[in-house]
Amino acid sequence: MNKIIIFSDGSSRGNPGPGGWATILIFPEKNQNEFRGESFEVRVKELGGVEKNTTNNRMELTGAIEAFSFLAPRTSHLTTSVTLYSDSSYVIKGISSWINGWKANDWRTKDKKDVSNKDLWQKLDEASSGFDVSWKLVSGHVGVVGNERCDEIATAFATGETPNLFDGAISEYKIPILDLNADSLKVEEKKNKSKNSGKAYSYVSFVNGEIKIHKTWGECEARVKGKSNVRFKKSLSKIDEEKIVEEFTRNK
Repeated sequence: MNKIIIFSDGSSRGNPGPGGWATILIFPEKNQNEFRGESFEVRVKELGGVEKNTTNNRMELTGAIEAFSFLAPRTSHLTTSVTLYSDSSYVIKGISSWINGWKANDWRTKDKKDVSNKDLWQKLDEASSGFDVSWKLVSGHVGVVGNERCDEIATAFATGETPNLFDGAISEYKIPILDLNADSLKVEEKKNKSKNSGKAYSYVSFVNGEIKIHKTWGECEARVKGKSNVRFKKSLSKIDEEKIVEEFTRNK
C-alpha cells in the first residue's frame, strides 16, 4: 500500500524489426465510499504496445517510459516510492549508472558521438525524475511471474497478436504478481559456463560508434569485414547478448 511496483520488458523480431513493449504496474488507488469515506485498494494495470520497425533495446526502454508516463498524472495521491524490475541490464545499468556520465557530457559518448537511443534515455530520465526509484535487475525466464507476464505481452505484440490486458483490483488478478521470493529473484545474472562454444544466439557488431545485432554470422561478417576499429562477438543467449551490448556501450 505504501509503494509502487513496476515490471517492464521489451521484445523485437529482429534488430531492427517489429517489436512490442509491456509493463505491469501495481499501485494503491484511491476510492470513495459513501459510508466508509476515503480508502485505498491495490490495483494492477497491464500496458503494452507495438512498433513496426524497432530494436529490442528501444522496446525495453519504452516499457519503462510508459510505466512512468502512466503514473505521472496520478502522483497527487500516490506514493513516489517505486521499485522497477527488468531483465534488461542495458536499461537498469544505463539509468542507474551510465546516464550520469552521458548527462555530464551533454549526452555524448567518450568518442563525442550521440548516445545510442538518446531520445528514449532522455524521456525515461524525465519521466522517472519525480519518483524515488529502486532499479532492480532480474534474470529472465527464472520464474519471476511479473517478468514472465511482461515477456508474454511484449512478445505477443511483436508477433502481431493483440493480447488481453488486465486492469482491476489485485484480488481479481489471476497470477501471483507479488511472488518475489529469493529463489526466483536473480538480481545478478547467471554466468554462462561456456563463453566460446555452443550454438550462437546472435552476433553483436560495433562499427563507427553504432551497435547492431545480427542473427547470422554472414550478416555480421558483411558489416565488419575490411573495416578498421570494429568489434564483434558471438552471444550464446539473450543475457549474453545484453552483456556484450553493455560492454560495447560502456567502452564507446
